[in-house]
Amino acid sequence: MIRRMCAEHSGWGSPRIQAELTLLGYNVSQATVAKYMKRRAGPPSQTWKTFLKNHMAETAAIDFFVVPTVTFRLLYGFIVLRHERREIVHFAVTTNPTAAWTARQLTESFPWDEAPRYLLRDRDRIYGEEFTARVKAMDIEEVVTAPQSPWQNPYVERVIGSIRRECLDHVIVLGEEHLRCILRSYVDYYNEDRAHRSLD
Repeated sequence: MIRRMCAEHSGWGSPRIQAELTLLGYNVSQATVAKYMKRRAGPPSQTWKTFLKNHMAETAAIDFFVVPTVTFRLLYGFIVLRHERREIVHFAVTTNPTAAWTARQLTESFPWDEAPRYLLRDRDRIYGEEFTARVKAMDIEEVVTAPQSPWQNPYVERVIGSIRRECLDHVIVLGEEHLRCILRSYVDYYNEDRAHRSLD
């Protein structure tokens, strides 16, 4: 009977089945029910990968990356990526990223009627209250990755890796305007000419 209830009601756990058996007059412990339950083949809810696939068309991701210049000054690159076609919709460069600056970049990335439903980001402290308020005003739901889990934001991390391997590892950046020019050229190549095997 335990196995039958488990098969007919896949969402029920051992406490619920034990309670139903008690109502039917069978006095068994929860441990006994758990012992004889059918084991689930997969996780009880959708996986992170499934979530990303299900919401691909309405998801965008953002992230920062650091680029040292010839004078060892640090510049911060900012990337906004649409998941559906792996399209870089916006990039920016700054020497001092703030929450206000990042919020402005998000507004420039998506006109009000083209904003995605979900925005994936990491737990960087740069995304402060002003950024969060702008995201809410644009009616976007933030999906924040777990701490130290770059694999949860794979597409934008991969784009940043491609930018480093295919572009920045081969040039010495002179300054902010030089990096902006390099990234503009690479983004044009990435969006229009580069082969994306995952998109065929």
